[in-house]
Amino acid sequence: MIITGEMLKRLRIDAGLTQTELARLVGVSQAHIAKIEQGKVDPRLSTINRILQVLTRTEARTCKDVMTRDVIFARPQDKIIEISEKMVKHDVSQIPVIDGSRVVGTVTEEAIIRRLSSDLPNQTAEKVMTSPLPIVEEDTDIEEVRTLLKKNQGVLITKSGKIIGIITRSDLLKALCKLSKT
Repeated sequence: MIITGEMLKRLRIDAGLTQTELARLVGVSQAHIAKIEQGKVDPRLSTINRILQVLTRTEARTCKDVMTRDVIFARPQDKIIEISEKMVKHDVSQIPVIDGSRVVGTVTEEAIIRRLSSDLPNQTAEKVMTSPLPIVEEDTDIEEVRTLLKKNQGVLITKSGKIIGIITRSDLLKALCKLSKT
């Protein structure tokens, strides 16, 4: 993807920022932002990265802006064959496991593949699940989630203690693609 001054200008306008506000947030002059948007200067990569960081934070600042709603769950007693079918049907690579209203673990593609055997389809989630995904509130900054995704396949999102969504690495990529098309 080629980042142009025109693209940065559209992102800035969509974010509701003036050149002066963007310049202050990035740490450059308003004149420099104007020259970048007009294509009159070739900015350093570090400047472009700071501009994009500011604009993407403005575009999707919290979990509720990026999350996938309608989380697919499994129960501890569900058979792996049923969970695998859900994963394929819904094109997901992990499914949180809940017991009542409490998240007790996660079944991942990786965990299933590691345990491949002839009796695996009849084993239950509680035999295959790994630790639960991290849980954050819906108004959590997306940067915090990005950090959590370095070590986890997903992050569950709550509102008033109830799971309302999930963010995976794929969701962040989708948000980036959506942002680049504006």
